[in-house]
Amino acid sequence: MSNLRLLNETTISSSVSSASVTDVFSSDFDIYKISISDSDSSANSNVNLRFINSSGSIVTSSEYDTAGLIALSYASFSENRTTNQTHIDNIGGGGRSTEAENGANVLYIFNPFSSSSYTFLLSQASVQASSGLASTKAIGVLTELSSIAGFTIFLDSGTIDKMKFRTYGLRVDT
Repeated sequence: MSNLRLLNETTISSSVSSASVTDVFSSDFDIYKISISDSDSSANSNVNLRFINSSGSIVTSSEYDTAGLIALSYASFSENRTTNQTHIDNIGGGGRSTEAENGANVLYIFNPFSSSSYTFLLSQASVQASSGLASTKAIGVLTELSSIAGFTIFLDSGTIDKMKFRTYGLRVDT
């Protein structure tokens, strides 16, 4: 029996500026896995994330920190480090190609529902960019003590034309 429990599947099939998954984190799990697949957008753009608190409000305060590595097949590797931002930056690419060429993003979220702990994120992604392959790895933290119930995804530019989110809870047997 698997320790992953599918909690939610959300599919975006029309052009939107952002996509939200609400009320998916609870006290039932401390660790969540989110897979993002079948992505297509109107522009090659970074995918960014904000959390949604248990009151249903998107957390836009400048309390997000991110560090990441961007590995491109057509250019040098680069690092990304930001502090006190309004979102977690570059959890992956939005993809702009046929569905078969699009990659996927995988995120792990730690302790989102606990209001006595920061919410942490690990992400990795691989996509077909306009100039070649692109991979990213990132870590992020929301340095605000609040109960988080969901997340919203948005791009640096363009619209999300298509995207599928699957959210899993990771059960820990004792």
